[in-house]
Amino acid sequence: MDGKVRPPATAEQAHAQMDHLIALGIIAQHDVAQRLGLNVTDLTCLGFILEAENLGEPISAGDLAQRAKLTTGAVTGVINRLERAGYAHRQSDPGDRRRVRVVADVSAAARVYEVYEGNYRRIAELFAGYSAEEVAVLSDWLTRATDIMRASLEEVRSGGTG
Repeated sequence: MDGKVRPPATAEQAHAQMDHLIALGIIAQHDVAQRLGLNVTDLTCLGFILEAENLGEPISAGDLAQRAKLTTGAVTGVINRLERAGYAHRQSDPGDRRRVRVVADVSAAARVYEVYEGNYRRIAELFAGYSAEEVAVLSDWLTRATDIMRASLEEVRSGGTG
């Protein structure tokens, strides 16, 4: 939709809207996790497992711990819960038997997608209202904002200030 007029907004207004989106996303993650019989940490880890598989390489237990910023002991508990709930299982790494990979069960992605399907559809419809150039700007902004959020998280966890 090239040339579509967008309502004016200041950076402060956009930041406030982002804060609202993040807050709503946190609430939604709790509700989605509950519906799937998981907690938020387990749902987050399941997302990392599914993402790794979509990229063609199952994630190791150690890498999962690192991505989720969990100790190896805590990630063991996550994997145990995901196994009990039927979402994932451990698999020996064929290249290194000492390593354990975590793979999603066959039905896991479908079970998760079923809950997110309406949101994915609505977001796709939202993106359809933007030109390819606008979507590129949005994607760039989201990527860069994610990098900032990651750096901020590291700062908070290390006790530093920005």
